[in-house]
Amino acid sequence: MDRGLRLLHLVADASGGLTVTEAANQLGIGRAAVYRLVSALTGHGMLRRDGDGRLRLGAGLLHLARRAQPLLAEGALPALRRLAEQAGATAHLTVVEGGEGVALAVVEPSWTSFHVAYRAGARHPLDRGAAGRAILAGRAGVAEPVSSSGELQAGAYGVAAPVLGVPGLEASVGVVALAPLDVDTIGPQVLAAARAITTALS
Repeated sequence: MDRGLRLLHLVADASGGLTVTEAANQLGIGRAAVYRLVSALTGHGMLRRDGDGRLRLGAGLLHLARRAQPLLAEGALPALRRLAEQAGATAHLTVVEGGEGVALAVVEPSWTSFHVAYRAGARHPLDRGAAGRAILAGRAGVAEPVSSSGELQAGAYGVAAPVLGVPGLEASVGVVALAPLDVDTIGPQVLAAARAITTALS
């Protein structure tokens, strides 16, 4: 099982796919052993071979990812509820899917007269909006809060921070509001929520 998981990680990290020989060299095992792993993983849809015979990730992994999303959302909800109530703004957990940011879980504050209605499942480019740019900052190892103004929706303001330290997860947590947000006040709240989500999901 360990070798199979290592092979999946190698293929995931190889943007151009891997040959069996390359996989064998990187795993430090024989080609015959790699062929056995490939056969089993292909049978479960976790790997596929492209037209050039290179190993690529299979669609079966998408099925597993979709099954995991409700667990991620459930684990993040307590921190999101606290954040929404503290900030008086709509809190959200955004994850990377298909090169875009996707709002996986959204919690609205209970005590405000007006707040942003943000739909779970909403998608946006990673280079626009606080949530996406926080994910990009996280890729660079930067955990500081990121703010935005009107990048995704005119009149909407956001503050977000990356969720770091959860293997295999690229995500951010943040808030969005109808009025400017004080980053000095909201930033630490968002960072605390990101740390709480890391703890909950680790």
